[in-house]
Amino acid sequence: MSTDIREMTQDDLIKKLGEAKAELFNLRFQLATNQIDNTARIKLVKKDIARILTAMREQEIEAWREQNATGKEA
Repeated sequence: MSTDIREMTQDDLIKKLGEAKAELFNLRFQLATNQIDNTARIKLVKKDIARILTAMREQEIEAWREQNATGKEA
């Protein structure tokens, strides 16, 4: 899964992050109303969110490095 996430574009990551946050909200709502079947799913969704945020940050750092590398050469 993490290799799939790292290959996504920034726009795809933003979309996936929104979907994961919405799912986490729904799971928490189900937990509060005692309607949730699989409580372990909350932990998995949180980890997915962390993976997405990590991939987004890695792309930001890579873009920053590329920008500074080309700036120093010129």
